[in-house]
Amino acid sequence: MLSQLHKLPARTDFVQAVYKALLDAISDGSLPPGTRITQEEIAEQMNVSRLPVLQALRQLKNDGFVEDAPGRGLQVTALNIEWIDKLYEVRSALDSLAAKLAAQKKCIIDPALIKHGRAVSDKGDVRALIDADIAFHSAIYEASENPLIAKSAHLHWTHLRRVMGAVLQSSQRSAIWDEHQAIADAIKSGDEKKAAELSELHAMRARKNLIHELEQVLSSQ
Repeated sequence: MLSQLHKLPARTDFVQAVYKALLDAISDGSLPPGTRITQEEIAEQMNVSRLPVLQALRQLKNDGFVEDAPGRGLQVTALNIEWIDKLYEVRSALDSLAAKLAAQKKCIIDPALIKHGRAVSDKGDVRALIDADIAFHSAIYEASENPLIAKSAHLHWTHLRRVMGAVLQSSQRSAIWDEHQAIADAIKSGDEKKAAELSELHAMRARKNLIHELEQVLSSQ
């Protein structure tokens, strides 16, 4: 029973709205791996026709978030630790480059992003915490002034936010915003080497911690 989904208001294009709603539910763990989903059930709960649901599910399947279920319908795909490890290798390289380029310009990363991140971290809101983390890193991608970095990174973040959702339900890294602050300070001061090194270290530390926690989560299921 997909009781986590909500009806959508009347609008012309529902495909992206349905896609986002399902992706959010998959990412924050509301729809855990193995959950069976059908067009009919989603359409009924979200108050939309089956056509946009079908298109959204096709997109989710193409992106690797759902797969064919035994018998009828689809199911949420299982998390793959090896794939996640490779995603973090790419992320660490992109984050390091973005921070270096931003530091060249001595960009100021909006302090409100870190303040908000600390606030939602204290509240333990998994979805809000994921969004805050992505917002901080997106600000650095934008500050780098290289649009290819953001485009490449966001392709991977859709999968990384799902890993974060699975892990943050049972464990939260309280030091994450201290690390973000240190990266922002290095960028502001123009220290390219430090900004790059801190960003890479931050990504690799997240990689190690998340994979360790995910292994614990999966072993307990």
